[in-house]
Order: sequence, then structure tokens, then C-alpha cells
Amino acid sequence: MANERKGIGILGGTFNPVHLGHLLIAQSAYEYLNLAKVLFIPCCNPPHKNMTPLLSADHRLNMVRLAIEGDLRFEVSDIEIQRGGISYAVDTVAQLHGLYPAQELDFIIGADSLKELHLWRNIYCLLRLCRFVSFPRPGYDLASVRPEDLHLDPPWPDRLLLSVMPGPCVDISSSDIRHRVAEGMSMRYLVPSAVEMYVAEHHLYT
Repeated sequence: MANERKGIGILGGTFNPVHLGHLLIAQSAYEYLNLAKVLFIPCCNPPHKNMTPLLSADHRLNMVRLAIEGDLRFEVSDIEIQRGGISYAVDTVAQLHGLYPAQELDFIIGADSLKELHLWRNIYCLLRLCRFVSFPRPGYDLASVRPEDLHLDPPWPDRLLLSVMPGPCVDISSSDIRHRVAEGMSMRYLVPSAVEMYVAEHHLYT
């Protein structure tokens, strides 16, 4: 009999647009971490990215809803959009603790973000509120990363480097998709078909 699923996975981002790479990471996290579900959380305004222009929150939220429709493993949350302003992970995780007080929270990131975590707002508070799990990114050599490269106090670097999960290394990026659409090229096989239709219907990224 399978173990009871209890954790909540957190997958945040701009999702500008959401693509198959996001879905594959979410699926891997769900399976390897034995999660109850994965929450897709589109941000309102990202703190660390220069996303100009950033598609409206409504469009990005709608695309995520279409991408995960019918998949009971996944759920979309608009808590960062409803909160407004800059979307800081520490605020979101604290809010999720109030919504899911009895469940563990696993924050899902790409392994290339490990070296940037020390720059996140109130990172030590955040590290105590949730567990970070990371997945491989194309072209990123995780084997070369040393604990001191993370610029965090012990024991966090060792814990983070031990929480790297196996998963598909898919070279898909939202920026490349936006470029393809702007150049009149197809986004098929990069995003769910419902997202492809939504982008075309609303003339996004052209």
C-alpha cells in the first residue's frame, strides 16, 4: 500500500507563459516527494527579474488554469496576485502555513537558483518555514557547486545540496517561447495546446 501523501509542493514563477517544462518539474516533484498536490503560484511582481513588459496577472493566471485543467495533482493559487505588490516567497509561505497548518511545505526551484537563495528576502526565516527541493536545469553543472558557493550559514548549504531531486532536464524557457511567437514561429510542443490556443486567441506576445 502506498504511503499517504501529505506534503504541499509550491511552484512559483511568472509563468509568462507556463510551459511543459513547468508541468514536468511539478510532476516529478509530486512523484518523488510523495506530495498531496502541487500549487502553481503566479507572482504579482517578481523581486529578482527584470520582466518588461510582464503580461497581465489575469492572462498568466488563466494560462496556468488551462495548463493544469483536469489534473487533480495540480492546483493554481492566486494568493500573490491578490496580495499585490512585489511577491516575496517568505510572505507567501507564511500565508500558506495558515492555510495548510498540518502539512509540510516543499518549495520547488531549479538547481540554478541555489546560488541566488542568499539574496532572497528573509532567507533564513524562509528556510525554517519550508523545505527547498531543486531539480536539474539544462546546462547547469550541479556537481561543481560547493557548499561555500551558496553564501549561507551552516547547516543550510549542505541541506540544500542534499535536496536535489532527479528529474527531466528539459530545455524550454518562457523567454524563448515569447521570442518565437513574436517572430511568427510555432509554440506547439512547448506549451499545452490549450495555452497555445489562448495565446493565439488573445494575440499575446506579438
